[in-house]
Amino acid sequence: MASIGVPAEIKRDEQRVALTPDGVADLVNQGMEVRIQAGAGLGAGFSDAAFAAAGARLVSAAEAWGAHLVVKVKEPQPEEFGFLRSDLVLFTYLHLAAYPEVGRALLEAGTTAVAYETVQLEDGSLPLLAPMSEIAGRLAAQVGAHLLERPHGGRGILMGGCTGVRPARVVVLGAGSVGWNAARIAAAMDAEVFLLDRSPERLRSLEAHRRGRLVSLVSSSSLIERLVPSADLLIGAVLTAGGRAPTLVAESLVQQMQPGSVVVDVAIDQGGCIATSRETTHTDPVHTLHGVQHYAVGNMPGAVPFTSTEALVSVTLPYMLVMAGRGLVEAVTDRPELLSGLNTVHGAVCHPGVARALDVTPRHPMACLR
Repeated sequence: MASIGVPAEIKRDEQRVALTPDGVADLVNQGMEVRIQAGAGLGAGFSDAAFAAAGARLVSAAEAWGAHLVVKVKEPQPEEFGFLRSDLVLFTYLHLAAYPEVGRALLEAGTTAVAYETVQLEDGSLPLLAPMSEIAGRLAAQVGAHLLERPHGGRGILMGGCTGVRPARVVVLGAGSVGWNAARIAAAMDAEVFLLDRSPERLRSLEAHRRGRLVSLVSSSSLIERLVPSADLLIGAVLTAGGRAPTLVAESLVQQMQPGSVVVDVAIDQGGCIATSRETTHTDPVHTLHGVQHYAVGNMPGAVPFTSTEALVSVTLPYMLVMAGRGLVEAVTDRPELLSGLNTVHGAVCHPGVARALDVTPRHPMACLR
């Protein structure tokens, strides 16, 4: 019988869980054994009793990690490296460009690791990243509005302004799922929003949905240099699949922003796209540099764990079913997009972006699986 393990997340302030009770029921009905670490779902609002009623076995961390397929939300933490092994398939968000020590641990253990964030369809979309990107983008505008309030260290600016008073100026770098959701929520608050992206085609595709004071602009270094110093809220939302995010905003530009302005760097889990960002946590989410508040929490959707868990499982569950039910080789035949999700296999790196970030030579994914 195929076994699927769900350990509790131990990354600081991470309350999400990789399966819901409904997801467990679907897997059990397909004849699979599901092992849930006791207490794994409590932070997201799912009780042990609900998991047990759905057919899961409540187990220890070691037993959960002992399953053939282990599904998680975040990358393994150093305390979990001892659970990695050569006959394990790990399915989770990895972001190895930002966490190279995790990549080294996976390679040393010979673990097969499939990263949610690099599973890519033929049209270039990232189906397992999309729901978390949507949530992170919406949170970015919400968090930014909160931090602009004076009691929270901001300039004391209302996002939408009021009659006779200008609204906040919001600059969003990147018009992918994160950036678009951040921009449209900020625009819905009546902020003045500038959405920048290097792809005219992407901006054109969003035109029909544009509302409020939202201006879309083709990005360039000169444009960024002009807009960033005037931004009340700067949102970094660029993505390089599997690789490190490019640094688009230099420290000198941040120094030119008004004291009490806010930076939200959603790209921090790929290294960040703003030079002055450093990863923070939900418990201690803000650091201030040059008078500018920086919010760079590496697991932003963890702030809303119930919503995030439901959204994540809705897209990952079909892949769990095929990987656990048919094995990885047949799974990539049925779901070829899983090939791009393969980051490490038996001590080799199988994704070119990850290989560049880790400075190693990649192997073709199918060659890794043979």
